[in-house]
Amino acid sequence: MSGARVPVIAPLGHARFRLLFCATLGSGLGNWLAVIALQVDVYDRTHSGWWVSDLLVANILPAVFLGLLLGPLVDRLSRKWLMVASDVGRLAVFAVLPFVGSPGTIVALAAVAGVGNAFFRPAVLAGLPNLVESDELPAANTLLQLVEWASTAAGPLIGGILVAASGPHLAYWVNAATFALSATLVSGIPARLLQSERSIGRGHWADLSDGFAIVRRSRALLAVLVAWSVAMLANGVINVAEVFLARRSYGSDDFGFGLLWAASGAGLVLGGLAARRLIVGNVGTTYVAFLGVFAFGIAGAAVAPNVWVGAVAMIVSGLGNGGAVVANITLVQQGAPDALRGRAFTAVMSVNYAALGGALVAAGPLTNALGARWVYGIAAVTIVVAAAIASQLLRGVRVTAETAVAPT
Repeated sequence: MSGARVPVIAPLGHARFRLLFCATLGSGLGNWLAVIALQVDVYDRTHSGWWVSDLLVANILPAVFLGLLLGPLVDRLSRKWLMVASDVGRLAVFAVLPFVGSPGTIVALAAVAGVGNAFFRPAVLAGLPNLVESDELPAANTLLQLVEWASTAAGPLIGGILVAASGPHLAYWVNAATFALSATLVSGIPARLLQSERSIGRGHWADLSDGFAIVRRSRALLAVLVAWSVAMLANGVINVAEVFLARRSYGSDDFGFGLLWAASGAGLVLGGLAARRLIVGNVGTTYVAFLGVFAFGIAGAAVAPNVWVGAVAMIVSGLGNGGAVVANITLVQQGAPDALRGRAFTAVMSVNYAALGGALVAAGPLTNALGARWVYGIAAVTIVVAAAIASQLLRGVRVTAETAVAPT
């Protein structure tokens, strides 16, 4: 059966998938609520793009080292218990944050939370093809992305309201509770349903090399590696500059900052819904088109006169971003066997996050020097470059959701 004929809600018929779905909803809502709290907390203490940049770098840096050094663990260890341990670790971080008094400690704890993020997402995405039928995989991907992006829309808006009213501590406590809920729900999924087989190791470095080798053998996966890494450069500077765009360029407040994040999240949901059907025909062509929409929305935010018009532009950018992300995930899931899928994800994600980390480091001084509007303009041009690279790598390659491995 073609993925196009499977209703998007079909995977919810699986009880174990419903547990994963609800766990993603709970932790995602709290996590995005805390993103606002962390950035506002650091911004209010320092009023510095450098510190906001450091915070975001600390949160994603563990994902870089996971792919470069520890990726085989996602295939060799139980994916279920990796997810549970990640939730428990992040719960502890957010339970401690209300008692922290310095921006340096906040950044350090963000790095610890990043370790949990680095293991949790690859384990979920690598295990998902074992949890649902193959023809339901595009719909399952869409559902998990939609619930994550719905959290991206609602969490920051709620976070902006809570932080404006009572400061960041309540947001931290709510987030700790959501990770407790997620760990409980994931514990109810049998480990065998997230992993059909454990990888038999050939030695750590050989196992690590296998993950990068499978990416090199597929032009489709290579496109995700290269083009999305370029797009992540744009994402990095956007993430740092967004609070400055809201407060300085648009003259808004914490609510306005949350509104921009919420608008992006709403766009991500729309992009995910659109991608589910479009990527079945040809993932590569759709991928390039979504990147173009992403760039158009960011350019619109750069020239918007106020936060409300900026929010509309961010919906457009989120639509393109969301569609591209669903295409990325489908390409990697279909392009790697289960025994290597965790390593394929971590290999791609490590390079993607390395690019993101470099952009976050540069974004602080760049925003201070040029202002948020110019930074957004630079980001839009960068995404256009990513679309051109993807188009070139996928030229002449017919890539569908069912046959995502391109010939080499």
